[in-house]
Amino acid sequence: MKLKLNSLTFLPAVALLLSSSFAHAQNSVIDQIVKEGNENSQLETLARELMDGIGPRLVGTPQMLKANEWAVAKYKKWGVSARNEKWGEWRGWERGISHIDMVYPRVKSLEGTQLAWSPGMGDKTVTAEVIALPDLADSAAYQAWLPSIKGKFIMISMPQPTGRPDYNWKEFAMKESFDKMQADRTAKTTAWANRIKKTGFTSRTLPVILENAGAAGIITSNWSAGFGVDKIFSAYTKKVPTVDVALEDYSLLYRLTESGIKPKISMHTESKELGVVPTYNTLAEIKGGAKANEYVMLSAHFDSWDGGTGATDNGTGTLTMMEAMRILKKVYPKPKRTILVGHWGSEEQGLNGSRAFVEDHPEIVKNLQALFNQDNGTGRVVNIGGQGYAKAADYITRWLKPVPSYIRDSIKTSFPGVPGAGGSDFASFVAVGAPGFSLSSLGWSYGNYTWHTNRDTYDKIVFDDVRRNAILTAILIYMASEDAERTSTERAPLGTNPRTGQPLKWPEQVKATRRGGLD
Repeated sequence: MKLKLNSLTFLPAVALLLSSSFAHAQNSVIDQIVKEGNENSQLETLARELMDGIGPRLVGTPQMLKANEWAVAKYKKWGVSARNEKWGEWRGWERGISHIDMVYPRVKSLEGTQLAWSPGMGDKTVTAEVIALPDLADSAAYQAWLPSIKGKFIMISMPQPTGRPDYNWKEFAMKESFDKMQADRTAKTTAWANRIKKTGFTSRTLPVILENAGAAGIITSNWSAGFGVDKIFSAYTKKVPTVDVALEDYSLLYRLTESGIKPKISMHTESKELGVVPTYNTLAEIKGGAKANEYVMLSAHFDSWDGGTGATDNGTGTLTMMEAMRILKKVYPKPKRTILVGHWGSEEQGLNGSRAFVEDHPEIVKNLQALFNQDNGTGRVVNIGGQGYAKAADYITRWLKPVPSYIRDSIKTSFPGVPGAGGSDFASFVAVGAPGFSLSSLGWSYGNYTWHTNRDTYDKIVFDDVRRNAILTAILIYMASEDAERTSTERAPLGTNPRTGQPLKWPEQVKATRRGGLD
């Protein structure tokens, strides 16, 4: 006798079988991501090639272009389609040799770095007296003083009362000593700000006034509140060099001038002006299948300041995204949605590369499933916020679930969160209502020691943490690509600013600066 069954009898069993099959396939890909990331990591090789071989990636420099071309070649070697996409133009400039020596009252080589876009001195070496910006009564007194600076190097930064960071004082100092130092530093900071103000200029405009009055060069010291560390940003002078001298040597020069000894230094700095040069974003893509016109994105800025080699800002973010793409191409070569990575140019001057991409590619932004950006140092990811999207908790929590517990358990989430208005490239997408998220990491003294400093170098990379970040990113991208649901960008109520009591507002889109340093 044949048993007749209604076809509906089989539906639950079929559904269970399909669900089990999907879960098995999902686990298999995730296991492969973890295995590839841990057992065949390319992070150290990539870091040596980028940080040691190419070096810093200041927008408008040959090194930035070399990095763009290197990344494209690397992706193509992995079988990933890649290209450099022009988004603007910048002042072309290349750093050259710098030598700074104190030659009186004794000989000592000084630690110093010419600032980005500083004019060079050609084949000249200038030996001259160093003087400090004096504390005069008013702008008229400064105008009367200006002729006396001709042919001299001028120090315009406040001399710090200590080169020890506060944590060192807290560990060893008597409380009264620490309090006294802090009070002294606060008073000196206020007094120096007033000294600058009385010139009638600002710290930005004063160097130009001094060079026009005949100064041989400008000397600054932008201490980063850590042992031996200075921030290195851009010069405002156009004819004479601006050089940052490390706190220890700057303080020495200042004390000598204050003691009535007239120190002299010998300076030779070289740089090249390269005219107008194109600027690029490097983009790489793994084409999707069933939902090829929807996108999941990896994001990290490629440029850096050039006091160090841009290792943790944002070399580690760059490595994370490149390694994640390499892994995905190997274990997930046929994604449901198109996987796209953006390595942005000129983030440091205002998120310009990512802002330009948002302007130039509305079709991608409109169909963005999610973007994950990493840009705050070498540490493992410990925070993911919802960026103000009402339902971000639903999908991000779902995507995090299969992440290995040793990675996932250290991550705190905050939903719906508050939309980021700046800081890094995910904000360019959030500003237009696209689901961009920041993978925020442990500090590793980032603010004091590596962020925009002369110590942001290969040796500061913690590869175990970056390896975790690459695995995490690859899994999040895989989960976002495979998700049956489209992400919601419904905005949550933002509440009020606790400081002002005013309603918080969604950040507005800011246009990219497409011609930089040329005016």
